[in-house]
Amino acid sequence: MTNIYDDESFFRSYSRMDRSRGGLSAAGEWHQLGPLFPELAGKHVLDLGCGYGWHCRYAAEQGAADVLGIDLSEKMIREARKRNPGDNITYRVCGIDTYEYPEETFDLAVSNLALHYIEDLEAVYRNVHKTLKPSGIFLFNIEHPVFTAGVREDWIYGDDGTPRYWPVDNYYYPGERSTSFLGHTVRKQHHTLTQILMGLLRNGFRLEVVEEVMPSPEMLDLPGMKDEMRRPMMLLVKAVRLQ
Repeated sequence: MTNIYDDESFFRSYSRMDRSRGGLSAAGEWHQLGPLFPELAGKHVLDLGCGYGWHCRYAAEQGAADVLGIDLSEKMIREARKRNPGDNITYRVCGIDTYEYPEETFDLAVSNLALHYIEDLEAVYRNVHKTLKPSGIFLFNIEHPVFTAGVREDWIYGDDGTPRYWPVDNYYYPGERSTSFLGHTVRKQHHTLTQILMGLLRNGFRLEVVEEVMPSPEMLDLPGMKDEMRRPMMLLVKAVRLQ
């Protein structure tokens, strides 16, 4: 099955999104995610599902010794190499669930809006634990379970077209969810909050930060942003590998 991000029509629509054109400053989560990054000077960084490579570039600019960005999408990697190159950045077409995860290699593993495409989260947790050095950091942003458990990941609208409420159903049944995004059917994986957080604890991590993403005050005046205060869309987690 073709990766949705390698579908020409989908990728063309994705490339027109504000976050695709504006990078980190246009990403609604960056005002909360950015401060969670550790000191990166001289560090070794792995970006799981790197997309256009914005976080790889950020890590390199912060002085990282080397950065590896992997993504299953050939189009994403091609765009990352074009938009965010660097002498100490390597990009590779590879899935999060198929990467070899060399032992105790990285100081930071980061993943932004990619893990909700992964069915077996605990397998990823085990692999990240293996590839991090002791006290290494796993920092990720995943779609919030309230969002992935949303029916078609959309509001129920009133007759006037305004959002009335956000329906949640089958919350305790993890697995594949099909939704419409950018005019295409996109398949994601729903994980409960217990799975996301307790999975880390079971696999040798200590939770350091758990934050639900909200729009920054500067973004609240943008169309539709006040509705983003009515339910969480993203979940930020910072975890530390135990010795």
